[in-house]
Amino acid sequence: MIKQQPVHINKWLLPFSWLYGLIVFFRNKFFDWGILKQEEFDIPVICIGNITVGGTGKTPHTEYVIRLLKDKYRVGVLSRGYKRRTKGFVLADDNTTSKDIGDESFQIKNKFPDVIVAVDGDRRRGIKKLLSLKNPPQIILLDDAFQHRYVKPSFTIILSDFNRPIYADALLPAGRLREPFSKIDDANMIIVTKCPLDLQPIDYRIILHDVNPFPYQSLYFTTFDYLELKPVFRNSGENRSLDFLRNKTVLLATGIASPKVIIKKLSEYTRKIETITYPDHYNFKTKDIKYISDKFRNISSDKKIILVTEKDASRLVLKDIDEEIRKHLYYLPIEVAFMDKGDDFEDKILKHVEDSRFKLN
Repeated sequence: MIKQQPVHINKWLLPFSWLYGLIVFFRNKFFDWGILKQEEFDIPVICIGNITVGGTGKTPHTEYVIRLLKDKYRVGVLSRGYKRRTKGFVLADDNTTSKDIGDESFQIKNKFPDVIVAVDGDRRRGIKKLLSLKNPPQIILLDDAFQHRYVKPSFTIILSDFNRPIYADALLPAGRLREPFSKIDDANMIIVTKCPLDLQPIDYRIILHDVNPFPYQSLYFTTFDYLELKPVFRNSGENRSLDFLRNKTVLLATGIASPKVIIKKLSEYTRKIETITYPDHYNFKTKDIKYISDKFRNISSDKKIILVTEKDASRLVLKDIDEEIRKHLYYLPIEVAFMDKGDDFEDKILKHVEDSRFKLN
């Protein structure tokens, strides 16, 4: 049995969490009572979100659903475009950068150029704009929109990080929950993400007991597959297998919620890991590039590499980085892998789309 680390709760902030919870309660009730209006659309709208702050793997899971659907349907992806430098509705094209639509949306557009990708803080307006296109999407995936209740999705997937179980967490600011744990009742599917590969049957049973899904809900467990290392600057190197890291010093620079899972994976290949951590969605500045470059140059070994996440790469590719450093700068792509019942997940998504009461154009 795997022993999960206890969830840290700032108990002295609990009174503020109760106040926050009261505000969230009445906001949700206003929607339930019809004081605040939800809008429903005539195509499948699949929401992939969470009830916590911090990374649970929304983008890789969104990409998984894209791969499942893109060959059969015109897929649109709509998010708010966190930390972008634009406002309003922006439709991605070949010239769009991460500054225009945010790093996660840029990553999706870069991987799936034929998928319709847009950002808008107002999801209702964003969906209407997408549906007004000459060739509108037949399915819309809402990335991180569970709290955006002005849109009523036709299907909802909630993610929970294995390393910080939502059933053991507390509301902000004492914990990381944006909604009370009971809000998972609104989900069609719950996915426990970032699971260790050595998860045992008893671990599944314990989590199933603690999550306690309703009969209408499906519970799944996923982990990450780590793919070949890729150069951040395409003309500065070639793809490398993870074995390339053996006996090398890795300088891991990350601007994500938590690099613990990546560090654990890298430790399978090398013990020489140095880390530089920045906040999630961090916009690297010139002084940061210099700091990373100087730290890399000061590593005495000739066998060394700078490694970043795919999300960080979308921001770094826009920066002015010395050619010598570029040759050593790689990112680590990831894909979602189901621990079990992956076929069942896919079947239910496809069934929802195919059996939908909405008529696809």
